[in-house]
Amino acid sequence: MGDLDLVTIAVIAANIIFSFKGFNDRSLFEKYKFNSAAVKRGEKIRILTSGFLHVDTAHLFLNMLTLYFFADIVIASLGSISFLLIYFTSLMIGNLLSYYFHKDEFQYNAVGASGAVSGIIYAAILLYPDMSLYMFFIPIPIPAYVFGIGYMFYSIYGMKNRIGNIGHDAHFGGAVGGYILTLILVPELFTTSLLMVILLALPIVLLFFLQKSGKI
Repeated sequence: MGDLDLVTIAVIAANIIFSFKGFNDRSLFEKYKFNSAAVKRGEKIRILTSGFLHVDTAHLFLNMLTLYFFADIVIASLGSISFLLIYFTSLMIGNLLSYYFHKDEFQYNAVGASGAVSGIIYAAILLYPDMSLYMFFIPIPIPAYVFGIGYMFYSIYGMKNRIGNIGHDAHFGGAVGGYILTLILVPELFTTSLLMVILLALPIVLLFFLQKSGKI
């Protein structure tokens, strides 16, 4: 990887500045975090601002490290404007999906850039499905499309079983945002990578049927 693009630096810096402000100012954190009851009564800005807050430095570091690895892949292929479009759309779709599933849980709270980062990951995977990814706990390379599909299926499993204090629905929604926006921006993928487009759509179709059948 070469030098970081200025847009990547700006997005990471915004996350760091706003997150540390939230660490030290509890009233700001409470005002701008995602909360179902607050969103329901009209505080829609939380859908955006919660994506720049984090629970702690470990949460912030993991999201920004992941963004560091994938952001410039997307920027190099699509440009800075398209990267920002995918980032912010994925962030908001992730939180909107969270709201859809938790709108009647008035104590439901969430923060973090995970939805936006998931969108960037999925965009990178669509653009380069044959690239290999390395996980900290797996010493062998994993094809990007295998990681993407597995990540989405795990998110569905996590949503269904309420695993951990993790916003699986925001992760899933963000990935869907990255998937849709990338296909809109690069429609030739339907020709050059049709099989990957179909494979990566399978978890989205599964979630739709699970929701329609009342199983999630």
